[in-house]
Amino acid sequence: MSERKVLNKYYPPDFDPSKIPKLKLPKDRQYVVRLMAPFNMRCKTCGEYIYKGKKFNARKETVQNELYLGLPIFRFYIKCTRCLAEITFKTDPENTDYAMEHGATRNFQAEKLIEEEEKKIQQEREEEELNNPMKVLENRTRDSKMEMEVLENLQELKELNQRQAQVDFEGMLDQYKEMERRQREREKEEDERETKEMLERALVKRLRDSDSEEEAENAKDRGRKPTADKPTDILTTDGSSGSQGSSSVSVKKQKVESWERSVGGLGGKGALGSLVVRKKPAHSGCKPVSTAPRQAADTQTGTGAAKPESSTASNGQPAASQNGSSLSLLGAYTDSDDSNSD
Repeated sequence: MSERKVLNKYYPPDFDPSKIPKLKLPKDRQYVVRLMAPFNMRCKTCGEYIYKGKKFNARKETVQNELYLGLPIFRFYIKCTRCLAEITFKTDPENTDYAMEHGATRNFQAEKLIEEEEKKIQQEREEEELNNPMKVLENRTRDSKMEMEVLENLQELKELNQRQAQVDFEGMLDQYKEMERRQREREKEEDERETKEMLERALVKRLRDSDSEEEAENAKDRGRKPTADKPTDILTTDGSSGSQGSSSVSVKKQKVESWERSVGGLGGKGALGSLVVRKKPAHSGCKPVSTAPRQAADTQTGTGAAKPESSTASNGQPAASQNGSSLSLLGAYTDSDDSNSD
């Protein structure tokens, strides 16, 4: 098992390497290699597009009788992925690129075209300068002028960068904030002034409206009939009087007079004496005949207005007037009853 790891082999003393037979291989021998498509191409047989980077198992061979500065040129054979048609291309060490040979066409590449144009222009210029010294001077003058323009542009860019570097952005932001604050304060003051003016106008209008309303109410109160403030004021009004009072004094006087007529004056002794009468004891042998119930019934049924003759004939007391109260009449009848019982 240790023999397979042997690094040095045994050579016998009579070993002659020149006697080893050499393997003779053809010069155009092909090798199978794994490569990627070096550029975009399109198959001529089926029109299939093969993009750059597509991997293939290609056959490589050395191109016979073709060298570039002693460097060999290799040819590669690949097959189309769709129709299996053979496509060949070879190396181009002169342009450090690959050149299409057979079976496909190379797609357009703008970068390569630009490079070729630049190389062509450079070659023409060199040839022209080689035979014309004045053209060399013109080209140098044009080149120096272009260099000056490039330097000026570069200097302008440097100055612009320095200006931007010296700008104080914090100061600019502070100034902008200050301007915004002043603008807000100005707008706030204007709003407050407008609001104050509107309130003053509304207050003046309200005062004018209230003055006009008070004048209208006063005018209505002058031409309106005085109304009762309390429900009991109905008793104090005289039903027969249809005229309206011109002043508060006359109205109060009428109320007092109507109260005295309906209830009677309570302040006088004569009225109280007529209401309160001391009852005398009746005689044992005789039963008095009283006419008070009948008179009271007459008073309740509506004939309460007693005749002046009956009131004066009973005890000689003064009779109540036609507008007198029912309480005074009741006292008078009671007094007359007592006199009859005597």
